[in-house]
Amino acid sequence: MLNYLWGFMIVIGIVVGALTGKMEEVSVACINSANEAVSLCIVMLGGVALWTGIMQVAKKCGIIDGLTKLLSPVIQLLFPSIPKGHVAREYICSNMVANILGLGWASTPFGLKAMMELRKLNHDREVASVDMCTFLIINISSLQLIPVNIITYRSRYGAPNPADIIATAILATTFSTLAGAAFSIVARKLSQRG
Repeated sequence: MLNYLWGFMIVIGIVVGALTGKMEEVSVACINSANEAVSLCIVMLGGVALWTGIMQVAKKCGIIDGLTKLLSPVIQLLFPSIPKGHVAREYICSNMVANILGLGWASTPFGLKAMMELRKLNHDREVASVDMCTFLIINISSLQLIPVNIITYRSRYGAPNPADIIATAILATTFSTLAGAAFSIVARKLSQRG
């Protein structure tokens, strides 16, 4: 669906540019945007590599195991049907820790692995399980203490104080995560009744 939406917007932009006689400006904007996208990807690549590596080191050192134990009550509340000691819990925890630290791109590999393990627990059915939906909601709402991505973007685009959004980000993501967790718990209870 998004492919159609983006395709539609591109076609409309080109048509409007042609009808208003501004095709040269449309072409220049396309080239400049492509250059900016590549430049931004290069800037973000260093951060992605660094923090993904740090997460792997933390996993090897046992830090993730310690945080998994610390988050165990939360994971048990949100995912009661995942067996204790199952690797999905570790991946979910790693994903949550990376998101809490504001490393959304570092959390993605853990999120994909968690979803694959949850799919196995769901017997590879085409319909998502309650645990899969809960994980998706918690991942999307993602509590963040340090919004590294946004700070990096703000720094890249010249914000005078890129980190001045930390308090707002903590407040917003706390509420979104609490709302997502509450929704997931209620939805699980309702699905068990029906």
